[in-house]
Amino acid sequence: MRWKILFAWVALSGFTLIPCRAAFAAEDLNSVLARLNTAAAGFRTTSADVEFDSTQTNPVPDTDVQKGVVYYERSGSTFHMGVHIATDDDQPSPKVVVCCARGTIQLYEKLTDQVTTLSKLSQYESWFMLGFGASGNELEEKWDITYDGVEPVDGVETAKLELVPKDPAVRQKLPKVILWMDLSRAVSLKQYFDEGNGQSRTCHYTNIKVNGSLPKDAFTFKTDSKTTYTTH
Repeated sequence: MRWKILFAWVALSGFTLIPCRAAFAAEDLNSVLARLNTAAAGFRTTSADVEFDSTQTNPVPDTDVQKGVVYYERSGSTFHMGVHIATDDDQPSPKVVVCCARGTIQLYEKLTDQVTTLSKLSQYESWFMLGFGASGNELEEKWDITYDGVEPVDGVETAKLELVPKDPAVRQKLPKVILWMDLSRAVSLKQYFDEGNGQSRTCHYTNIKVNGSLPKDAFTFKTDSKTTYTTH
Protein backbone atom coordinates (compact mmCIF):
# COMPACT_ATOMS: atom_id res chain seq x y z
CA MET A 1 0.00 0.00 0.00
CA ARG A 2 2.85 2.41 0.75
CA TRP A 3 3.94 2.79 -2.89
CA LYS A 4 0.35 3.74 -3.74
CA ILE A 5 0.39 6.30 -0.92
CA LEU A 6 3.64 7.75 -2.25
CA PHE A 7 2.25 8.08 -5.78
CA ALA A 8 -0.72 9.93 -4.32
CA TRP A 9 1.61 12.27 -2.44
CA VAL A 10 3.42 13.18 -5.61
CA ALA A 11 0.13 14.36 -7.04
CA LEU A 12 -0.14 17.10 -4.47
CA SER A 13 2.70 19.09 -5.94
CA GLY A 14 1.32 22.52 -6.12
CA PHE A 15 2.72 25.85 -7.26
CA THR A 16 3.05 27.01 -10.88
CA LEU A 17 4.09 30.61 -10.97
CA ILE A 18 2.80 33.31 -13.34
CA PRO A 19 4.05 36.92 -13.45
CA CYS A 20 1.84 39.41 -11.63
CA ARG A 21 -0.28 41.88 -13.59
CA ALA A 22 -2.13 44.94 -12.29
CA ALA A 23 -5.36 44.12 -14.11
CA PHE A 24 -6.71 40.65 -14.83
CA ALA A 25 -7.33 40.62 -18.57
CA ALA A 26 -8.54 37.89 -20.87
CA GLU A 27 -5.78 35.43 -21.69
CA ASP A 28 -5.13 32.78 -24.28
CA LEU A 29 -3.04 29.67 -23.76
CA ASN A 30 0.03 31.03 -25.56
CA SER A 31 0.18 34.16 -23.40
CA VAL A 32 -0.28 32.16 -20.17
CA LEU A 33 2.55 29.79 -21.14
CA ALA A 34 4.77 32.72 -22.10
CA ARG A 35 4.22 34.20 -18.65
CA LEU A 36 5.10 30.84 -17.09
CA ASN A 37 8.42 30.96 -18.96
CA THR A 38 9.17 34.35 -17.43
CA ALA A 39 8.12 33.24 -13.94
CA ALA A 40 10.26 30.09 -14.00
CA ALA A 41 13.41 32.21 -14.36
CA GLY A 42 12.62 34.03 -11.09
CA PHE A 43 11.32 31.11 -9.04
CA ARG A 44 13.30 30.17 -5.91
CA THR A 45 11.04 29.05 -3.09
CA THR A 46 7.40 28.80 -2.01
CA SER A 47 5.72 27.80 1.24
CA ALA A 48 2.04 27.52 2.20
CA ASP A 49 -0.48 25.99 4.53
CA VAL A 50 -2.28 23.21 2.69
CA GLU A 51 -5.34 21.00 2.91
CA PHE A 52 -5.53 17.80 0.87
CA ASP A 53 -9.00 16.35 0.35
CA SER A 54 -8.79 12.82 -1.05
CA THR A 55 -12.00 11.28 -2.40
CA GLN A 56 -12.74 7.69 -3.35
CA THR A 57 -15.94 6.62 -5.08
CA ASN A 58 -14.96 3.02 -5.89
CA PRO A 59 -15.26 0.42 -4.44
CA VAL A 60 -16.48 2.18 -1.24
CA PRO A 61 -17.13 5.94 -1.05
CA ASP A 62 -14.66 7.60 1.32
CA THR A 63 -13.11 11.01 2.00
CA ASP A 64 -9.85 11.78 3.79
CA VAL A 65 -8.69 15.28 4.80
CA GLN A 66 -5.05 15.98 5.65
CA LYS A 67 -3.62 19.33 6.73
CA GLY A 68 -0.09 20.63 6.99
CA VAL A 69 2.59 22.82 5.42
CA VAL A 70 4.35 22.48 2.06
CA TYR A 71 7.72 23.81 0.88
CA TYR A 72 9.15 24.07 -2.64
CA GLU A 73 12.62 25.05 -3.83
CA ARG A 74 14.15 25.14 -7.29
CA SER A 75 17.57 26.17 -8.58
CA GLY A 76 18.05 25.51 -12.29
CA SER A 77 17.23 21.85 -12.90
CA THR A 78 17.55 20.99 -9.19
CA PHE A 79 14.36 21.01 -7.14
CA HIS A 80 12.98 19.83 -3.81
CA MET A 81 9.54 19.41 -2.29
CA GLY A 82 8.78 18.91 1.40
CA VAL A 83 5.32 18.14 2.79
CA HIS A 84 4.86 18.20 6.56
CA ILE A 85 1.48 16.74 7.48
CA ALA A 86 0.15 17.42 10.98
CA THR A 87 -3.36 15.93 11.01
CA ASP A 88 -5.46 13.35 9.19
CA ASP A 89 -9.21 13.85 9.60
CA ASP A 90 -8.37 16.21 12.49
CA GLN A 91 -6.40 13.52 14.33
CA PRO A 92 -2.63 13.88 14.93
CA SER A 93 -0.83 12.03 12.16
CA PRO A 94 2.68 13.47 11.67
CA LYS A 95 4.27 12.57 8.34
CA VAL A 96 6.95 14.08 6.14
CA VAL A 97 7.21 13.53 2.38
CA VAL A 98 10.38 14.63 0.60
CA CYS A 99 10.71 14.65 -3.18
CA CYS A 100 13.98 15.33 -5.00
CA ALA A 101 15.09 15.43 -8.61
CA ARG A 102 15.74 12.23 -10.56
CA GLY A 103 12.51 10.66 -9.35
CA THR A 104 13.15 9.79 -5.69
CA ILE A 105 10.53 10.17 -2.95
CA GLN A 106 10.73 9.41 0.76
CA LEU A 107 7.82 9.10 3.19
CA TYR A 108 8.56 9.27 6.93
CA GLU A 109 5.71 8.19 9.22
CA LYS A 110 6.52 9.37 12.72
CA LEU A 111 3.95 7.27 14.58
CA THR A 112 5.37 4.02 13.16
CA ASP A 113 8.93 5.41 12.89
CA GLN A 114 9.28 4.11 9.34
CA VAL A 115 10.85 5.52 6.17
CA THR A 116 9.63 4.29 2.78
CA THR A 117 11.68 5.18 -0.32
CA LEU A 118 10.31 5.03 -3.84
CA SER A 119 12.91 5.36 -6.61
CA LYS A 120 13.29 4.93 -10.37
CA LEU A 121 10.44 7.32 -11.17
CA SER A 122 12.15 9.47 -13.80
CA GLN A 123 9.26 9.04 -16.25
CA TYR A 124 7.04 10.85 -13.73
CA GLU A 125 9.42 13.79 -13.28
CA SER A 126 7.13 16.22 -15.15
CA TRP A 127 4.42 15.25 -12.66
CA PHE A 128 6.74 16.25 -9.79
CA MET A 129 7.71 19.51 -11.46
CA LEU A 130 4.15 20.82 -11.71
CA GLY A 131 4.83 22.59 -8.43
CA PHE A 132 8.44 23.59 -8.80
CA GLY A 133 8.40 26.66 -11.01
CA ALA A 134 8.12 24.67 -14.23
CA SER A 135 8.18 26.86 -17.33
CA GLY A 136 5.50 26.91 -19.99
CA ASN A 137 7.91 25.16 -22.35
CA GLU A 138 8.50 22.36 -19.84
CA LEU A 139 4.77 21.87 -19.34
CA GLU A 140 4.08 21.82 -23.08
CA GLU A 141 6.75 19.16 -23.55
CA LYS A 142 5.03 16.69 -21.19
CA TRP A 143 1.37 17.81 -21.04
CA ASP A 144 -1.50 18.59 -23.41
CA ILE A 145 -2.82 21.87 -22.00
CA THR A 146 -6.20 23.57 -22.31
CA TYR A 147 -6.94 27.07 -21.04
CA ASP A 148 -10.47 27.08 -19.59
CA GLY A 149 -10.84 30.80 -18.87
CA VAL A 150 -11.52 32.59 -15.59
CA GLU A 151 -12.98 31.05 -12.43
CA PRO A 152 -13.18 32.42 -8.85
CA VAL A 153 -11.43 30.64 -5.96
CA ASP A 154 -11.80 32.07 -2.45
CA GLY A 155 -13.20 35.24 -3.99
CA VAL A 156 -10.19 35.63 -6.29
CA GLU A 157 -10.43 35.54 -10.10
CA THR A 158 -8.14 32.75 -11.32
CA ALA A 159 -6.98 31.39 -14.68
CA LYS A 160 -7.97 27.73 -15.05
CA LEU A 161 -5.70 25.25 -16.86
CA GLU A 162 -6.44 21.60 -17.63
CA LEU A 163 -3.44 19.31 -18.15
CA VAL A 164 -3.41 15.78 -19.61
CA PRO A 165 -0.13 13.78 -19.58
CA LYS A 166 1.32 12.96 -22.99
CA ASP A 167 3.08 9.86 -21.64
CA PRO A 168 0.56 6.97 -21.64
CA ALA A 169 2.20 5.42 -18.56
CA VAL A 170 1.80 8.63 -16.59
CA ARG A 171 -1.73 9.08 -17.91
CA GLN A 172 -2.68 5.69 -16.42
CA LYS A 173 -1.71 6.98 -12.96
CA LEU A 174 -2.93 10.54 -13.44
CA PRO A 175 -5.48 11.04 -16.24
CA LYS A 176 -5.98 14.77 -15.67
CA VAL A 177 -4.89 17.77 -13.58
CA ILE A 178 -6.70 21.09 -13.19
CA LEU A 179 -4.84 24.16 -11.87
CA TRP A 180 -6.40 27.47 -10.75
CA MET A 181 -3.94 30.39 -10.96
CA ASP A 182 -4.17 33.57 -8.91
CA LEU A 183 -2.53 36.11 -11.19
CA SER A 184 -2.49 38.91 -8.61
CA ARG A 185 -0.31 36.85 -6.24
CA ALA A 186 1.39 34.68 -8.88
CA VAL A 187 0.51 31.29 -7.38
CA SER A 188 -1.88 28.41 -7.83
CA LEU A 189 -4.64 28.52 -5.19
CA LYS A 190 -6.10 25.10 -5.92
CA GLN A 191 -5.38 21.91 -7.86
CA TYR A 192 -7.57 18.95 -8.75
CA PHE A 193 -5.87 15.63 -9.51
CA ASP A 194 -7.89 12.90 -11.21
CA GLU A 195 -6.00 9.77 -10.08
CA GLY A 196 -8.26 7.34 -11.97
CA ASN A 197 -10.32 4.39 -10.74
CA GLY A 198 -12.74 6.65 -8.87
CA GLN A 199 -10.02 8.43 -6.86
CA SER A 200 -9.18 12.14 -6.84
CA ARG A 201 -7.36 14.70 -4.72
CA THR A 202 -8.08 18.42 -4.30
CA CYS A 203 -5.33 20.63 -2.86
CA HIS A 204 -6.15 24.03 -1.37
CA TYR A 205 -3.36 26.47 -0.43
CA THR A 206 -3.46 29.44 1.96
CA ASN A 207 -0.92 31.69 3.72
CA ILE A 208 1.26 31.50 0.61
CA LYS A 209 4.78 32.98 0.72
CA VAL A 210 6.89 33.24 -2.45
CA ASN A 211 10.70 33.46 -2.59
CA GLY A 212 11.09 33.73 1.18
CA SER A 213 13.45 31.81 3.45
CA LEU A 214 12.56 28.23 4.32
CA PRO A 215 13.13 26.41 7.63
CA LYS A 216 16.17 24.18 7.92
CA ASP A 217 14.02 21.07 8.19
CA ALA A 218 11.88 21.86 5.12
CA PHE A 219 13.28 18.88 3.19
CA THR A 220 14.45 16.62 6.00
CA PHE A 221 13.12 14.52 8.87
CA LYS A 222 14.66 13.12 12.05
CA THR A 223 15.16 9.40 12.47
CA ASP A 224 16.63 7.33 15.30
CA SER A 225 18.20 3.95 15.97
CA LYS A 226 14.77 2.30 15.95
CA THR A 227 13.67 3.68 12.57
CA THR A 228 12.90 1.00 9.99
CA TYR A 229 13.46 1.41 6.23
CA THR A 230 11.85 -0.05 3.14
CA THR A 231 12.58 0.59 -0.54
CA HIS A 232 10.46 -0.01 -3.66
